[in-house]
Amino acid sequence: MLHGPKETQKRAKQLRRTMTLPEIILWRELKKRPGNLRFRHQHPAGPYVLDFFCPRFRLAVEVDGEAHEYGNRPQSDEARDGWLMTQGVRTVRIPAQEVLSNLEGVIQHIVTTAQNSSPGGGGGTAQR
Repeated sequence: MLHGPKETQKRAKQLRRTMTLPEIILWRELKKRPGNLRFRHQHPAGPYVLDFFCPRFRLAVEVDGEAHEYGNRPQSDEARDGWLMTQGVRTVRIPAQEVLSNLEGVIQHIVTTAQNSSPGGGGGTAQR
């Protein structure tokens, strides 16, 4: 299982209380275990906190708002995804607007991405 230090665990706990609207909406659906997949929300992973994590398929799901397009965020996201890849975790990045406008499609994309990989398999960053 992928874990983080105490500082990251503390930050994850706080982030669970301050989730964005798209994260809340997606979490409500992921809690229903679509495709029989179990997810954790705001999961500590090394120095990072993953929006959602499916341990069985080592899949991180990140909900990206507009802020992810500006400043150094694209480079930070790339570095984060690279670090996760070294841990055998793939990342799926979902635009927040997509969660709000096409929730069913987002859920299907996440389930398909997870199921089209072998458990514990690594490699690659899937993006939508």
